Amino acid sequence: MDSPLICAYVFDGEGGAKAVTWDQVKEGVAPPESGFFWIHLRRDVAEVEEWFAEQSDLDPVIQDSFFAEESRPRCAFHGDRVVLDLRGVNLNPGADPEDMVSIRLLIEPNRIISVRRRKMMAIEDMRKAIASGRGAKDVGNFVTDLAFRMVERMDPTITDLSEQIDDFEDEYLTIPSGELRAHLGDVRRTAIQLRRYIAPQRDALNRLSVERIPWLSEKNYRHMHEAEDRVVRLVEELDAIRERAAILHDQLTDRRAENMNRSMLILSVVAAIFLPLGFLTGLLGINVGGIPGAVNPFAFWLVCLFALVIVVGEILLFRLLKWI
Repeated sequence: MDSPLICAYVFDGEGGAKAVTWDQVKEGVAPPESGFFWIHLRRDVAEVEEWFAEQSDLDPVIQDSFFAEESRPRCAFHGDRVVLDLRGVNLNPGADPEDMVSIRLLIEPNRIISVRRRKMMAIEDMRKAIASGRGAKDVGNFVTDLAFRMVERMDPTITDLSEQIDDFEDEYLTIPSGELRAHLGDVRRTAIQLRRYIAPQRDALNRLSVERIPWLSEKNYRHMHEAEDRVVRLVEELDAIRERAAILHDQLTDRRAENMNRSMLILSVVAAIFLPLGFLTGLLGINVGGIPGAVNPFAFWLVCLFALVIVVGEILLFRLLKWI
């Protein structure tokens, strides 16, 4: 059975941190004088929900939302405590990036409790920084650092989508229409799914950056504004990707309609050419007496010459009407 604890650290306020075990967490970790401590838990372990209910002192309704299966990024204030729900791209092996990973945090002046169900690479980056002695110096620094690392992980995924659209625009005339429509559909679905969570995350970071919170310094606020600006840019980039994909799709539809119209025009011209010829040959082929030229050995060639004159006349007429 997996341990409820993923990791826990006591930060000294200077960038250093000491790891803490699950037994120590259950016994209770005393808040450090100049630092804070962080507890990172698995959301899908029942013991975590029980411990959280005992330690967080949150309203049961808020606790239930903390462990809900589906959630959107949000920021809620409860005095000097903040409940923050964020999403990051899913960079786990074999996963789709648009299947975004959730992390939910309870942030207090000297304590952070976070829960997750699937691994988030931004958290792994932070753990590596902690191991090298470059951890957060305070709670505000931790939150802004996490926001920046999540944005950094999103950027390559969205840039890749934009580059795919660039390639489709460059190869628009060479890629078969059916194949291009399938690729465009995949890109649009990915962009829509990413925007579904990144846009609310922009709003959550915006709310966190405008509220006056004791444990956020002016430097933290500036960094939070920068993280929010980068999320805004990503949302705008996703909107641009969707619009460019829609324009390409419309162009494909127009190209397909134009090809069909050209084909229908050719068929109509061919039908129009052979319509009088069919009438002529049908009229001469009826099995009644009195057909002109029935006994004339040159009648067949005269009919052929007449049919040729009709075809030439029709072609000239169609050119004059600019149908061909």
